[in-house]
Amino acid sequence: MKLLLDFFPLILFFVAYKYTNIFIATAVAIAASVIQVIFYWSRKKRFEPTHIITLAVIVIFGGMTLIFRDDTFIKWKPTIVEWIFALIVLGSQLIGRRTAIEFLLGSQIQLPPRIWKNVNLAWGLFFLLVGALNLYVAFFFRLDLDEATRTDIWVNFKVFGLMGLTLLFTIAQMALIAKHIQIDEK
Repeated sequence: MKLLLDFFPLILFFVAYKYTNIFIATAVAIAASVIQVIFYWSRKKRFEPTHIITLAVIVIFGGMTLIFRDDTFIKWKPTIVEWIFALIVLGSQLIGRRTAIEFLLGSQIQLPPRIWKNVNLAWGLFFLLVGALNLYVAFFFRLDLDEATRTDIWVNFKVFGLMGLTLLFTIAQMALIAKHIQIDEK
């Protein structure tokens, strides 16, 4: 259920884009993100930080897309979100006792501190890389094609490419840390 809730705005954005255009899809994504945060709050009585960050960025960049009728802003949105996550994750390498990834997963997985630092660093670099990759696909990939085709490519990359890369990276990370997981004998 949580996975469906997490991808709710993205799924609705994709469906709306396929049946309408980037501007209606952007408005749908903004509304879906608001609904997502309200729904999560009504069930858990707390906010999920990733939902709040994504909501703020989609309202700002999606709003500018709609106001200025320019899809450049919405194409920047995934990069901004990924780079905010990178800043938080990489910043936690330097500040605090625990890294951001350890804070998120430490109650579920026990790892040596050095491994937590490595996993955290890997995620921070991954967020930087996929943010840059989004910009490349959005603005520099296949410049020989017309704008509508390039937007189609970007939407598909945003939905399937970024999700696929994140899934593959998660699996790779789990495979790498599996040998370091400490089992509590209790």
